[in-house]
Amino acid sequence: MTRTRAVLAGGEERAMRGNDGSRRDGRATAVAPPGQRREPARNAIAAAVAEAHRREWAFVLAATARVTRDLDAAEECVQDAYVAALDAWTRQGVPRNPGAWLTTAARHRALDTLRRDRTLRTKLPLLIVPDQAAGDVAEVAEGSDVIADDRLRLIFTCCHPALAREAQVALTLRLVCGLSTAEIAKAFVVSESTMAARVTRAKKKIGAARIAYRVPEAAELPDRLDAVLTVIHLLFTTGHTAPQGPGLVRPELVERSIALARLLRELMPDEPEVCGLLALLLINDARRATRTDARGGLQLLEHQDRSLWDAAQIAEGGNLVVDALRCGRPGRFALQAAIAAVHAEAPSYAATDWPQLLVLYERLLQAWPSPVVALNRAVVTSMVQGPEAALAEIAVLEQDGRLDGYRYLPATKADLLRRLNRRDEALRSYQDALALTENAAERAFLEGRSAEMSAPDQVAGG
Repeated sequence: MTRTRAVLAGGEERAMRGNDGSRRDGRATAVAPPGQRREPARNAIAAAVAEAHRREWAFVLAATARVTRDLDAAEECVQDAYVAALDAWTRQGVPRNPGAWLTTAARHRALDTLRRDRTLRTKLPLLIVPDQAAGDVAEVAEGSDVIADDRLRLIFTCCHPALAREAQVALTLRLVCGLSTAEIAKAFVVSESTMAARVTRAKKKIGAARIAYRVPEAAELPDRLDAVLTVIHLLFTTGHTAPQGPGLVRPELVERSIALARLLRELMPDEPEVCGLLALLLINDARRATRTDARGGLQLLEHQDRSLWDAAQIAEGGNLVVDALRCGRPGRFALQAAIAAVHAEAPSYAATDWPQLLVLYERLLQAWPSPVVALNRAVVTSMVQGPEAALAEIAVLEQDGRLDGYRYLPATKADLLRRLNRRDEALRSYQDALALTENAAERAFLEGRSAEMSAPDQVAGG
């Protein structure tokens, strides 16, 4: 947990109202009894800072990094700015432009730090080349005529080809997108300690090799594109199904990833994989309203009300899929989008074109030989050839070992066993999945299925 998040969670902010109940920013408010007005004020400030953290982090980090010339130091200064906001906004009120306030505070902190320690720039890795000015916040960085959005610019900047691909993606998700090490580890299906070590090694390599970070020129963008696509996709998947917490979805991450994908489409409209990524995100997000019931319980695809899906998003995504497939040799994002489109366009779960999906998964495995793809293919195999055939594919994945600790492997196995009415085995697999699951909605679903398998007279569904 970053210091910013720790402060927010600990409730260290103070009330923003004066003794008479009036706001300190001069705006009139209704006067409430002393015992009733303090807590809402604290909550309002915490909510404002949290919202600024969700929406402004990348912008503030980008501006601060121009001063520090170092990712770690910039992150430290930005965290300090958010902590300072809790106190200042309590006393002065929330500013009209929280991002500008935070940027100014972070830059001042960075300049103070540099003045105290003149050796900082030789000890820490460079973010920009030495001849780039670190002037006013509004300064247009090199390459900004190519990449118009600060968030997307910083993602391209951090996806430096001198780093290994996984290190590029992990470092960008951590610093630019604000994901925790634990969240990134789950996205990569590795342990938190392994991911922390990767991020640390990446930072050390930057420092040891004195890699000069700069905004890439237009000709350099294609070489960094796959890493950027991966960052945006993993940001979406983390929001689409949160690895932990009470809610199934983190809407702010979903919306941020779709916005970045749209910006990338404007920047590189002729890239098939960019079309594919945006299509994939739009089609998958189109089901958001039906993925949980009124009480937040998980709703499987087969039980979702398709009439409530966002038809406009599905239509837009479908058109993008067509564009992405025109190249003749679709990549992994175009193929995933095509799979999503088959699901979305089916009139019902039963009427889904499962044989077509199996063909698409075979092509996806050729383009992207991932064990997660193989697991998803096993689900489709069960719909075409039956659960027994799918269990044979699951056994191969268990022996492979790369999905050890991945909650959807035992969960998928449990469902296949349930469909075969092998109740005791299914129960053990549901319990294995529960041990790996931290999201409350998913846990509640797995607990319900475990209870079904434990009931003596329960007959499993087909």
